[in-house]
Amino acid sequence: MTLTEPPESGLPRLKSGRTRSGDTSSVRTLERGLTVLSALAELREGTLTQIAKKAGLSASTAYRLLETLRQQGYVEWEERSGLFSVGLRAYQVGAAFSERNSLLSAAQGEMQTLVQDINETANLAVRRGSEAVYVYQVEARQMMRMFTQIGAVAPLHCSGVGKVMLAWLPAAEVRHLVGEGPYPAYTPASLTGLPALSRELETVRDQGYALDDEERELGVRCLATPVRDSSGEVVASLSISAPTSRFPRKNIPEMLARVRLASDQISARLGWRP
Repeated sequence: MTLTEPPESGLPRLKSGRTRSGDTSSVRTLERGLTVLSALAELREGTLTQIAKKAGLSASTAYRLLETLRQQGYVEWEERSGLFSVGLRAYQVGAAFSERNSLLSAAQGEMQTLVQDINETANLAVRRGSEAVYVYQVEARQMMRMFTQIGAVAPLHCSGVGKVMLAWLPAAEVRHLVGEGPYPAYTPASLTGLPALSRELETVRDQGYALDDEERELGVRCLATPVRDSSGEVVASLSISAPTSRFPRKNIPEMLARVRLASDQISARLGWRP
């Protein structure tokens, strides 16, 4: 398909206002191609059958799309293993986003230094609707690593990053985002109702950080702090996560001081002044 410059009035449309059938077919193909690429990104690598199942497509359709993506450099295929993986062109697109995104640019160096200092995984998350989305991560050098990866989502009511991004919102907006409950209980420690969550958010505001104390996954503790922009609004959350065996409660003050320093430095790069 050859792209041509659209007229000044926008995308070409029929008089009825509907797109041409050829345009609709091309858009549908593009949507399916992006679905396949997203499925592959979540799998990291996979066979044709695995990718097709993840994308909800037939094997033949997935193969045609993967082959087109491979020819364009967005997908790679290893003949010996038969596994597909994300290609260099897809990485270049992601890198371009990272370079243009001021939040990621501000966070990357600070997070790398943080992980070098404490040797635990650091995560950066933003809110997308009623979920927290992890947009950047620096992994520790530990043998046991955390479940979180870039692009993964977490519930707002029982994750450290989620509670940070709720804590400074008006109560009515919190209620709109999470509802009255009951919320899903991932572990016995999960908060499942609005009254308990509201009390927890008040604590988060008072102390300036949130703790996921085995609320999302048993045996995992997470500490999160806010990242603010030039207006003081909380635009993201920085967290560290580790097994409780490596992150006992007695270490919280020490870890908090280091994570808070990193989040304040990121906020300063975004123009925030306390």
